[in-house]
Amino acid sequence: MMERGFSRRDFLKAGCAGIAGAAVFGAAGCGGGPETEGAGVAGLTSRKDIRLVMVTHGSASDPFWSVVQNGLKQASKDLGVEVEYRAPESLDVVDIQKNMEAAIASEPSGIAMTVVDPDALSDLARQATGKGIPIVVLNTGQEVWEEVGAITYVGQTEYDAGVEAGKRMAEAGVESALCINQEQGNVALEDRCNGFSEGLGGNVKELAVQGTDPTAAQNAIKTELNNNSDVDGMLTLGPQGAIPALQALKSTGKGQALKFATFDLAPEVLQAVRDGDLLFAIDQQQFLQGYLPITFLTTYVQYGVSPVNEVATGPRFVTRQDANDVIDLTKQGIR
Repeated sequence: MMERGFSRRDFLKAGCAGIAGAAVFGAAGCGGGPETEGAGVAGLTSRKDIRLVMVTHGSASDPFWSVVQNGLKQASKDLGVEVEYRAPESLDVVDIQKNMEAAIASEPSGIAMTVVDPDALSDLARQATGKGIPIVVLNTGQEVWEEVGAITYVGQTEYDAGVEAGKRMAEAGVESALCINQEQGNVALEDRCNGFSEGLGGNVKELAVQGTDPTAAQNAIKTELNNNSDVDGMLTLGPQGAIPALQALKSTGKGQALKFATFDLAPEVLQAVRDGDLLFAIDQQQFLQGYLPITFLTTYVQYGVSPVNEVATGPRFVTRQDANDVIDLTKQGIR
C-alpha cells in the first residue's frame, strides 16, 4: 500500500469507524439522525448525499459493458445513491485518463475504475486516494489494486482463467490454436491469451482484430483460418471476437473440425454453446462487477466497512448442459 497523507479514507478507518461501532448504528459521533425507510441506519453520512462515479475502458458497442452498467444501475436503485458512468467510445487510454481526471475534479464520494493500462492510470488512482476519494478497482487491475490504495478489487484473475480455458481445450484434443484479441492494448486480454497458451501446452498464435468492426474482424479470422490448416482450436476473448468468429467458421465450413470457446457471455454466444458450436463460455459475472463496486463504495462511505481481500466474480464455465438456464438471464442483461 502506498503511503500518503491523512485523508478522508484514513478518517473513516481510524476515526469514526473506530468508535466501537457507534457511528455504524447512528447512535453517536459522526452519524446523523435515522435514515429514510429502506436506506439503512445513518452511519457516517446519508445515502442521499453519496455520489459515485464509475470510469471504465468499456466501449459503447461491447455487450459485455452494457451488463456491467445494468449492475451499476440496479445497485444505484437498490441503495439509493447517485452514480455516474464514464467510458470512451473505443479503447483510448487518453480518453480514459481525461474521464478519470474529470471524475476526480468533481470530488465524488467514491470512484470505481478499471486499470486497463497500469502505467497510464495508476498515478491517477493514487491521486484520487490521496485526495481522500475511496477507490474500488474492477475488471482489470487485479495486480495493482493494493498498490494504488484501492479498498478492494472486483473481478477475475485473467491469467488463471486463461490457464483453465487452455486446460479444457487440451482435454478436448486441441494442439494448435488461435487466440483472438479484439481489443489491443488491454492488458487483461493479453493475460488471458498468455494463460491460455500455458494451459494448452501447445502452439498458440494471437490474432489481433478490430472488435468495433464486426465485418473486418470476421474477414480477418476467416483469412487466418484459410491460411492456417494446422489450427484445430480457437479461443476468443469476448463477444466482439466470438460473434464474428462464429460467422467466419460458418463461411469456411470448419466449424465441425475446430474446437471453439470464448470468454464472456452474450445471447449469440450462449445459443452457440447450447447448439454445440462452442465448447464453453467463460462467465466472469460482469453484472456483479457493476453492482458490487457501488455496494462496497456505499458501505465504505456510509459505514466505514469494506472487504479485506479482493472479490472474485469468475471464472465460471458455461457448457452445453447449463446454457439454456443462462440464456434468459442474458437476454435480460443480467448474465
